[in-house]
Order: sequence, then structure tokens, then C-alpha cells
Amino acid sequence: MLYFSKLRIIFITLLTLFFTLSASSNLFKFQNNFLDKKINLGLDLQGGSYLLLEIDNTPVIDQKLQNLTITIRNYFKEKNIRLNNLKLQNQKLSFSVDEEFKEIILETFKDEESEINPYYPRFKSHQLDIIEDDNIFILNYSRQGVIEIKTSSQDQALEIVRRRIDEIGTNEPNILKRGNDRILVELPGLDDPMRIKSLLGKTANLTFRFVTSNANDSFGTEKLQYEDSTEEDIVSKRIILSGDNLLDAQPRMNNESNETVVSFTLDRVGAKRFGKATSTGIGKQLAIVLDGKIISAPVIRDTIASGSGQISGGFTFQSATDLALLLRSGALPAPLNIIEERTVGPDLGQDSINAGIIALAIGFFLVVVFIFIKYKIFGLITNITLVLNLFILIGILTLFEATLTLPGIAGIILTVGMAVDANVLIFERIKEELKNERNNLIAFDSGYTKSRTAILDANITTLLAAIILFFMGSGPIKGFSLTLGVGIFTTLFSVYFIARLLTVLYVSKNKEKEGII
Repeated sequence: MLYFSKLRIIFITLLTLFFTLSASSNLFKFQNNFLDKKINLGLDLQGGSYLLLEIDNTPVIDQKLQNLTITIRNYFKEKNIRLNNLKLQNQKLSFSVDEEFKEIILETFKDEESEINPYYPRFKSHQLDIIEDDNIFILNYSRQGVIEIKTSSQDQALEIVRRRIDEIGTNEPNILKRGNDRILVELPGLDDPMRIKSLLGKTANLTFRFVTSNANDSFGTEKLQYEDSTEEDIVSKRIILSGDNLLDAQPRMNNESNETVVSFTLDRVGAKRFGKATSTGIGKQLAIVLDGKIISAPVIRDTIASGSGQISGGFTFQSATDLALLLRSGALPAPLNIIEERTVGPDLGQDSINAGIIALAIGFFLVVVFIFIKYKIFGLITNITLVLNLFILIGILTLFEATLTLPGIAGIILTVGMAVDANVLIFERIKEELKNERNNLIAFDSGYTKSRTAILDANITTLLAAIILFFMGSGPIKGFSLTLGVGIFTTLFSVYFIARLLTVLYVSKNKEKEGII
């Protein structure tokens, strides 16, 4: 029935006013934190930075093969098979065995149930390819094995990149996979990408190692350069601690030396190792190595059993903040190279905004004029509903601080069209009912009731498409699906509550009028 209780009228009014007030926060500033929210503009609207990163997987593959060397040696050692001349070169692992063990080696690596050479039934491929030449075996990653490594490396890198960018506080960054070795980063509103490039360009592989002069160190040694000078030191390859053992890192001011340092906290395992290393290494230098360069190499004066410490190295507060951020976010599995970089200026963004606003205004104006001419007073009701529908839609997007892109504006325009379509269906149905029914109230009630199925079917199918686009799409596609999806709900609310309420108020006063529509 065409009836609205006072409670329902109050609810519709308050809800409409609330979302309208929320939408107006994009134009006015409110003191209330809840209402003082705005819609974020995407890269195509406000400008910003665009970075395409490529993962250098060569070190990852080398490290995986290095780890495999130990695994394979231990595996066959347990079977009393000695591997001769086991070496790694040019991303290939080679070794030789006695003649009697040749078949066992081949069967082990070609077996679909192999413990050290996983088989992928879906791709009909092992992780490793093996070539045998006169008792010499050569191992290298198969095509599928390389793909698996790249995919895993990309997933890890994506998460680390996301952490680093989130730590900076960039609004609504867009971070996406491209292929299996590239990552796309879009940063709306960021005009100077130098800091981001610096943060993403560092692997942040942190290790603690002893400085040594013993060339015969059982773990091996290497000569590393200090980060802030050309000086070098010989350090052991034995890793006392790594960045994996860090729980937290923060920039601090050392009150004694009046310099900026990075304080860190270790996990339980790291604290135990650090305490043991500092107790046995009193008087030795402990090199703090980041990405192959020594940050500092302080002399151990006492045992550090608290699980916390400081890294000093002539930092500014900004560089200490960035280093702490890198350590907290974790080390990248592989270096990232910037292969494409673009800065979208604010002028381009403003042009896009103006074009979208003009398109929306023209489309909206034409629709308003057509509806008013076609349905007179009910066209006016529809137009009022359309305006309120837009305010409610923008209000919801504002409350959630959603990101608006150019395709998102297209979604809003489409919402206007769908709202008009719903009203047209209702009014045309009412006209049909008025031909057979003299009572205006009954005709209008039947028109709303009988058109409901068609309107709901159309909007639900569109909503399903929007949901699929949101979860399966990326970037601007998500922006389009978001505004479209929210617009469907606001359209149904405006049509069946706001427009229907206004229609009821008018028809109730003119229920005896002929040719009402």
C-alpha cells in the first residue's frame, strides 16, 4: 500500500540528511572528526607518481641453488653415495659419481615422488632438470621451477613494498602484479618520488657479523666497504643475526652522544643469539651490514642480554627514520629495478576532473529536462530524487574515504542512468494501470508493486557484475565497480523510499484528479 508511517518518514529524512551532510564535507570543513572526511582522488585525477618495478631474480635463483647444494649433499650422504666435485657455476649445479651409483642418481631426480626434486603433475615437469654426461651430472631449474621461484619472489616483494609504502602514509596507493616478475606502484598525490624510489631500491638485507683479520676463518671472509666512506674491513661470512630476528626498529636520539640512532628490539631467538655473541666477543668489532655495506662496526664492551640495541652511523633524523622503516618492513627477497617512471602533473589531473564534471553535468541536465517534459510533476519528483541519490552516493563514498578515479565518475554517471530507468519503468507501469483503474491510489500502488520484479532483476544482475569486477579487476576497474555497486543500493533506496514518499504525498492530495500522470 502507498502508506508511510511517521517513523518511516523520520528515518528516511534523517538518513538522507546525514549522507547529504557527509557529502558536503568535500566542500566545507567540519570540526567533527567523524564528518571531516573527504573522497580521495586517484592518480588519474589528482596526479602523482607511477613506478614499474622489475624483480632481479638472479640472486634468488643463485641462493636457492646454493641451499640445494647442501641439501643434495646431505641427502646422498645418508645413502652412502659420495658426490665428487660438487660445485655451482652459471646457475648450474654439477657433480660426478662413481659408475655404480649413476642409475640411482637418475632415478632419484626423475622419480615423480622424489624428495629433493618435486614434481608438478599439472605441468608435467620436475623442479630441476638433470643432464647426464659420462658420470657427470648437471642440475638447473626447469622452466616451471623458475616460474615457481619468480611467483614466490613476486608475492614476497609485493607484500614488502606494500608495507614500506603504507608506513609512509601515502593515501590509497595502487600496488599490483604485472606478469611474474614486475610490480606496478601508483601513488596518487605524490609529486616527488625520490624518497619512495630510495626506499624501494634497497633490499634491506641486514646482518650482524664479526670483523676479523683471520684469513683462515672456517666460515670464510669477505672485504666490505663502509657506507659513508671508502674504507674497508674484512668480515666473517658467519651471520650472527639477521633482519629476520627483528621485532621492531625506531629512530631515537642518543642523550649521551647527542646523535640520532636506530634502536632495535629482537625476538626471543635473536636475543639469545645476540647475548651469546656479545658475551664471547667482548673486545671484538661487530659489523652491522646492510645490503653488502658496513653501516657501523662498534666494539663490544659488555654482554647485551636485553634483546635490544642501537645502530649508529652519523644518521640524520630522516635517514634514521627510513632505515627503521626498512628494517620493520623486512628485507626484499630480491633487488628491485625501476624500469619505468612517470610523474602525472596536477594540471593533467585537474583536466580529467573538469572533463568528468562537465560530462556529468551535461548528462544530468539532459536527463532532468527530458524527465520533466515527459512526466511533469512526477518528473520533478524524479529529478529531486536523482539529486538526493547523488548526494547519498557521494556521502557513502566520503564516509569510507574511497578513492575516486575517472572510471569511478563513469560509474556515477551510469548510476544516474539506472535511477532514471527505474523511475521510467514505474511511471510507465502506472500509466498502464490507470487505463484499467479509476482509483489513483490503487493504480499507483499497483504500478510500484508490479514493476518491482523487473527493477530488482536488472539491478541485482548489474550488482553481481560489479562484484565480479571489483574482486577480479584491478586499479581503475575497481573504482568503476565500487561506485557502480554503491550506486545500485542508493538507487533502490531513492526510488522505493524517497521518490515513493514524495509520490505518496502528492497523490494523496490529488487522488480524485483525472490524468494525474
